Amino acid sequence: MSTNDTSPASPRPAHPWVDRYIEHLIVARGLSEHSIAAYSTDIVGFLIFLNDHGAALEATTDETVLLYLMHLRSRGLASRSLARHLSALRGFFAFAADESWLSASPAALIENPKLPRLLPDVLSREEVTRLLDAPDTATPLGYRDRTMLELLYAAGLRVSELVGLTLADFDAQAGLLRVFGKGSKERVTPIHSLAMEFLSTYLSSIRGAFGPKDQHVFLNRSGKGLTRQAVWKGIKRYALAAQVSTRISPHSLRHSFATHLLDGGADLRTVQMLLGHADISATEIYTHVQAGRLLAVHRAHHPRSRDRDKS
Repeated sequence: MSTNDTSPASPRPAHPWVDRYIEHLIVARGLSEHSIAAYSTDIVGFLIFLNDHGAALEATTDETVLLYLMHLRSRGLASRSLARHLSALRGFFAFAADESWLSASPAALIENPKLPRLLPDVLSREEVTRLLDAPDTATPLGYRDRTMLELLYAAGLRVSELVGLTLADFDAQAGLLRVFGKGSKERVTPIHSLAMEFLSTYLSSIRGAFGPKDQHVFLNRSGKGLTRQAVWKGIKRYALAAQVSTRISPHSLRHSFATHLLDGGADLRTVQMLLGHADISATEIYTHVQAGRLLAVHRAHHPRSRDRDKS
């Protein structure tokens, strides 16, 4: 929104192109409500910018997009946020070009702002063990939570994938989960015998205590599917109880799953498939985590290391 706008409530701009694109994201690409809302917000932000400057969407050029990015930068947005806005505009204008509303996308050739490469926070094996042991499995809630934590680590699930699991997604005989990831992309992933034992027991003996009202695997006290926010709060609570010193995030067990697999000798392509990454470059970040650990070990233990001499 323009920093010069002092009206109490500026109307939310709309455009038929944007409406058609959002419909495309919902119907053709099957994106989640969260993703749809993010794309819509970013594109509407661009419409507001155009309205404030008396410009038309149909007349957008690469210079217009660059000016918009400069405008966002002047408001203090970091490179990662700028890249997200640019990605939203790229997708929208590529769709507009495909529909022949524009001759070409004005955002196609604009380079991404330089982004810092952030390495994921990975729990040690000991921290994972303490975290998994934190719930009290003598109670239905504790057993449910232990089962969720086991699955997050056993299959490298996103929290959104975990809460989206339904009864039909578990093949107990084969020990497989059917998972719907980003963009409703389906993958089948194995789980180890311990996680399978927890899940089977939860489904046969524990889940009924929640008074199920739908087909989701994991239910709240009202018998309905859990939200991502509820699972994340639980992870933070158990991490605190387990005295996990590593910074925790909703993806901590997913990151740990991938890193520990690579540490154990798994190849990168297999880990990519298990995580459901469309591009292997998204998986390669875990090799950087490995490299950082190797460097730390080398510095700490090599007889000629200055770092060792200082300790």
